Amino acid sequence: MESIARWWDGVELWVTGLPFVPQSVVVLLVIVPAAFLLARVFDRVLAVVLHLLGRDARAARDAELTGGATTTTKDGQ
Repeated sequence: MESIARWWDGVELWVTGLPFVPQSVVVLLVIVPAAFLLARVFDRVLAVVLHLLGRDARAARDAELTGGATTTTKDGQ
């Protein structure tokens, strides 16, 4: 664990030692893909959880197709 901490400290020192523009480029090259990947993972996990709970659009559409969900109007029809 100590070797990982030392490596991370070295990376932090290297990034903070860069001038502003290269530092921004390095951070964006790491943060943007990481944020995109994290958002995709959250999206997939949430889609699975909502599907299991029957609270997603696909479950509602499936219920309508199978007749599981019926809607009535004010007239009772």
